[in-house]
Amino acid sequence: MATTQTFGGGVHPREIGNGKTATQSSQIVNAAAPARVTIAMVQHGGAPAVCCVKAGQSVKMGQVIGEAQGFISAPVHASVSGKVIAVTTCTLPSGKTAPAVVIENDFEDSWDESVTACADVDALSPADIIAIASKCGVVGLGGATFPTAVKLDTSKLDPKPDTLVVNGSECEPYLTSDHRLMVENAGQIVDGILLAKKALGVSRAVVGIEDNKPDAVEAMRAAAKDGVEVVSLPAKYPQGFEKMLIFALTGRRVPNGALPSAVRCAVLNVATCAALSAAVREGRPIIDRVITVAGRVGKPCNLRVRIGTSLMDVVDQAGGLTEGVRKLIIGGPMMGNAVPSMSLPVTKNCGGFLALGEEAVSAEESACIRCGRCVRACPMGLMPSKIDALVRRADYDGAVAVGAMNCMECGSCTYSCPAKRELTQSCRIAKAIAKAKKS
Repeated sequence: MATTQTFGGGVHPREIGNGKTATQSSQIVNAAAPARVTIAMVQHGGAPAVCCVKAGQSVKMGQVIGEAQGFISAPVHASVSGKVIAVTTCTLPSGKTAPAVVIENDFEDSWDESVTACADVDALSPADIIAIASKCGVVGLGGATFPTAVKLDTSKLDPKPDTLVVNGSECEPYLTSDHRLMVENAGQIVDGILLAKKALGVSRAVVGIEDNKPDAVEAMRAAAKDGVEVVSLPAKYPQGFEKMLIFALTGRRVPNGALPSAVRCAVLNVATCAALSAAVREGRPIIDRVITVAGRVGKPCNLRVRIGTSLMDVVDQAGGLTEGVRKLIIGGPMMGNAVPSMSLPVTKNCGGFLALGEEAVSAEESACIRCGRCVRACPMGLMPSKIDALVRRADYDGAVAVGAMNCMECGSCTYSCPAKRELTQSCRIAKAIAKAKKS
């Protein structure tokens, strides 16, 4: 049995309107393929892929259009069949630009010949599974998009992992894409977990799901087998952060600056496990993903969307925007990125798209009242108010000295601050300046 505990700090974000309830019962719908996709070569953590197609070239669905570069990288695949009409750049949700390939859809959905089902999955070795994950561009779909093949390769780790921790918490407000995947595709997720266990060489897997998703807990428990345990956890943000989840499920504390491997754990998201199953069994690369479209839209929903689809096309299939939209967010309201327009394309790390109103507009900040709420909310045990004060004095070294580099940027401190101070932003600034000094 897993050792279920509650991590220190955290918050319970208030969801305006219907929040998760607007989409938690909405079955996943396949979004109509768009007439055109813009596929960024940055779909993962690590080195960007390098474009390997040219304008005017015909491509098929699942064909490699961006080749991985280096150990920490991942290939990028065409999400539609058709003709490459441009090799250009696009803006990412982070605001940065990246090389991109624009494909005009021929609506034939012709698969590339490289996409073939595995004849004997049971005969695959751990190295075979890792190679398939790498070939199919499987990355973490919980947000970080770290290449899954790198996580599964334990050849250089000492000691080796003994536990696979699977993240089904989906603690961000509004988002329910993982929730619906667990309800509708529990068997595929468990299959991916078993494949990951084999690749890692571990006998134990523990799935953590917050108790506000009882149907997901039930579905996953019904599908679980062969050393896969499903644990219901108290709903609290940021439960889905790997350090918090590892502690809640195993009682192990990942040291500051260390990775889960330091406590013999590996962490995968439930959507990543489903993608791993599809890659190994069907040879299917990640060409689409499920996203939640919610907030001030006509029909809040969960859509399976082709990578490279514009946000405008996504919103159109969700009934369009309604009145009073003040902010557009890719991801969740706590950690997502506000974006200036709906021309941006969907990428692998896009778990949701929110159109929010007055509730998303920051109030004017006032002086710190030294209430300590930010300290109580910080799951990393930091003093956000002190870091904020040091950053405002341009004492960035001082901010680093009191722990700014350990900030996970979860936003719990900013959310809990009655003075509405941008505490998380101060931590980001201190971290960015510290990293710039080292480079």
